[in-house]
Amino acid sequence: MKKIITLLAIVGMIFISSCEGPQGIPGQDGFDGQDGLIAEVFEVTNVSFTSTNDYNPIIDLNPSILSSDMVLLYRLAGTDNGEDVWKLTPETYYFSDGTLNFGYNFNFTRNDVSIYLDGNNLGTVPNEFRINQIFRIVIVPGYFSASVNKQNYNEVINALNIKENEVQRIDF
Repeated sequence: MKKIITLLAIVGMIFISSCEGPQGIPGQDGFDGQDGLIAEVFEVTNVSFTSTNDYNPIIDLNPSILSSDMVLLYRLAGTDNGEDVWKLTPETYYFSDGTLNFGYNFNFTRNDVSIYLDGNNLGTVPNEFRINQIFRIVIVPGYFSASVNKQNYNEVINALNIKENEVQRIDF
């Protein structure tokens, strides 16, 4: 008798689990991108640090980024064998005696990225470090969890699956 009850219970569970109810309302579309990952890169050219902008140009983000996103900022420091060399900020330069000369730093909100020079006498920073700089702003989703060396721009971009032709250009 116990075997028959057990058999009926199993058959009943299979029957109940195979039933379908009415279809629910459609949900929202998912995120575009790999596994819902929305990452962007903006290349901002002609960025200058002058007394007019208080050595603090501000780049607007339009549209705003998500409150959970983070931002990485890289400065084009030169080229090596025809390849761009990107340096992660903050980036600091010292006098030969070891004291701070100047440095690049930044902060961000959902709506903008503020890039600023730190230092003692910013007006004396050579023009090659102040005028017509090129930066890349990398928007990283807050739930991005890959273990990646953030100092290495190319490693970050590869982990985010961003191709060079997807970099959005902004002439500041």
